[in-house]
Amino acid sequence: MDNTVTWFEVASDDPEGAQRFYGGLFGWTFERDEGPIDYRLIGRPDAGHPMGGLYNTEGAFPSHAIFHVQVADVEETCARSEALGGKVLTKVIDDGAGTDFAYLRDTSGSVFGVFHRR
Repeated sequence: MDNTVTWFEVASDDPEGAQRFYGGLFGWTFERDEGPIDYRLIGRPDAGHPMGGLYNTEGAFPSHAIFHVQVADVEETCARSEALGGKVLTKVIDDGAGTDFAYLRDTSGSVFGVFHRR
């Protein structure tokens, strides 16, 4: 599944409000992830598995909704992005539950994420 969009994320400094909004709009369900950060898995009643996540930014950066690409190596992908003119917005982050991720900006300014599950 490497180099495939396999996840999306909604990030908000008001996760309760975002949960009410997206749950009411699309019927999405939310379940608290067991990791050390405030992260809620987003699903649908008929999906049988999570499709994305709701991340509590706690005001550390702006709210957003983005896609994430699963990659073989986050650090290597960040380096290739910079070589192609992109910008790494965050260092590689270990979520404490087996996933490394980073946020990048493409050459036109769009933000996206990359991740690898160990």
